[in-house]
Amino acid sequence: MTNDPGTAPASRPLGPAEVRAMAGAIGVSPTKTLGQNFVHDPNTVRRIAAVAGADGDVVVEVGPGLGSLTLALLPTVQHLYAVEIDPRLAAALPGTVADRAPDLADRLTVLTADALRIDAGDLGPYPPTALVANLPYNVAVPVLLHLLAVLPTLRHGLVMVQQEVADRLTAGPGSRTYGVPSAKLAWYAAARPAGSVPRAVFWPVPNVDSGLVAFTRREPPSPGVGRTAVFEVVDAAFAQRRKTLRAALGRWAGSPAEAERVLRAAGVDPGARGESLTIEEFGRIAAARHAG
Repeated sequence: MTNDPGTAPASRPLGPAEVRAMAGAIGVSPTKTLGQNFVHDPNTVRRIAAVAGADGDVVVEVGPGLGSLTLALLPTVQHLYAVEIDPRLAAALPGTVADRAPDLADRLTVLTADALRIDAGDLGPYPPTALVANLPYNVAVPVLLHLLAVLPTLRHGLVMVQQEVADRLTAGPGSRTYGVPSAKLAWYAAARPAGSVPRAVFWPVPNVDSGLVAFTRREPPSPGVGRTAVFEVVDAAFAQRRKTLRAALGRWAGSPAEAERVLRAAGVDPGARGESLTIEEFGRIAAARHAG
């Protein structure tokens, strides 16, 4: 593998002036289309790296941008796969690391790729164990769920997302913010809020607040059916979240009457709403329909 993370020298961080100068040098202007907001505060990336607790991990970083968080992570990780969709940023990142952390350059592998389309075979010889990323706001939830699905060796992670999304990802049953992202993430992992990030540390400054979400992988429920079947129930239940499950699952089950039969077989109140159910209960509903 790579050299011992415990003895690695520190890297030189990027500040606001360096971030703007580097972007100008490679002709990058942050775009909303790619959800690009670059962190330029060294204290913030050091805090994220510390909260992530990825010492000795093989880390996947999505959207490394100009490399602020990458440089904060490299001193303690075993290896880092940086997945960057913008080819200009991907091409520039190895040079940035060689300049600002030359002794750590062998820990970095850069992939010019869409994180929504990668799988474990794209990364390389080291199975990833942690995800640490400032996720692009416009695809944060799909990217997180995709990576948890295709990278089963991920044990834990810390992602920065829009605060509203962070609230949804960490909400529990019964909360007004509990929904599809909450339930689907719960299939893979236990999640919790891990702090907030002020707008001023980004360039350009976003119009929304940001939050950190920490998660730890756990075994999914074992209802006797697979993830796809369970997620179909979740999607159906929240497509009409104001309706009772008997009504909301009517199309999924074939009719409201059949939905009620399945719900009762699963031990779930047909008059309840999706926002009150745990992922285990969604699993029981999927299994009850499968059992006939």
